[in-house]
Amino acid sequence: MTPAGCRLTLRPPEDFAIPNQAFFIQLAVSALAVAVLVALAAWARIAKPVAPLDEDRARRILGEEFPGRTLEDLWVGRDGRGALARSGAVALVLCRLGDGYVARQIPWALALAARVKDGRVSIDLRDVAAPRAVISLADWPPQGSPPGPVTDLAA
Repeated sequence: MTPAGCRLTLRPPEDFAIPNQAFFIQLAVSALAVAVLVALAAWARIAKPVAPLDEDRARRILGEEFPGRTLEDLWVGRDGRGALARSGAVALVLCRLGDGYVARQIPWALALAARVKDGRVSIDLRDVAAPRAVISLADWPPQGSPPGPVTDLAA
């Protein structure tokens, strides 16, 4: 309530400006800049197509990652997204991550104890960067299969 004889009038402050054409141009340019940055971020996340693994490519990548190791057996996933190799008491795991492959070395016993569900072997890599490798293998674990020919990775 206002006292008798007093009128309440609301006026904008002296420095108040009504939006004009310059304001709308600045707003449009800012919105366009944000849209360009969002589009650039979305485009940068598009992964390059990666060819599926075959036995030769898996051997080459494992040879680069683990020089001097000798492969006793090699299993390549049916979908070409991973491979598993035995080198003595060590398992060499190769799995796709993003637009490349990750290679890890784990004890062979840990690879044999991996869970198998629906033809997919889930191997715990015990690594923060790549915690689990899932590889589609026909038969796992290998039972009574004699070790394959010894292959020198350096060759």
